[in-house]
Order: sequence, then C-alpha cells, then structure tokens
Amino acid sequence: MNITEEAVNGVTVLRTEGRIDSGNASEFEGHLVKAVGGGANRLVVDMAQLAYISSAGLRSLLIAAKKARPAGGRIALSAMAPHIREVFDLSGFSSLFEIHGDAGAAVAALGG
Repeated sequence: MNITEEAVNGVTVLRTEGRIDSGNASEFEGHLVKAVGGGANRLVVDMAQLAYISSAGLRSLLIAAKKARPAGGRIALSAMAPHIREVFDLSGFSSLFEIHGDAGAAVAALGG
C-alpha cells in the first residue's frame, strides 16, 4: 500500500494505491486520523489505484469518519473500481460515505 497526500482547493486528498488489508490497515488508519486530527475537515480518499480493501480497511474509514464528525468534518470517497464498490455496497458502507466518480468531483462536492 502506498498513500500520498495533497491539498486541492482547501480539501485534503489522500490517494491510495495497492491493497488495504489487515497487515497495513493500521497504517491507513494512521494517515486518515492524522489528516482529520490535523484540521482537515474536508477529506477525499481517492481509490483510483486501490486494488483491494478488507474489513480492516473499512473499519479504518469508519473510525476516521467518527473522529471527523464532531468537528463538522466530511469524508468523501472517489474512483472506486467496481469490485471495491461492491464491497462497500454489500457491507452497507455506501450509505455512510459520499462516493464520487473521480477525485475532482469529490473535491467539488466538498466545496473545494
């Protein structure tokens, strides 16, 4: 897994690459929590290069969303491959997050 971070029009964009599984989900969670805790109240997780996400990765997203909520933060997800979207749909996570076709649309939806 590789994660890069950039600011786009006042929105923090985390780009994920590879796999998020039980072996590296804590690292993924660390990036999310650091971004949210560092004042990024608008966060996009770009999944264009994500090949796989396990339940541990879903849990990391849920923890970050719970930490962002009290400060009025929003987390949007973007560019999911169909098999990743299926995981979100089957687990019910699609209803917990804003999901957009690409990072640009997600940034715009968050006001960036």
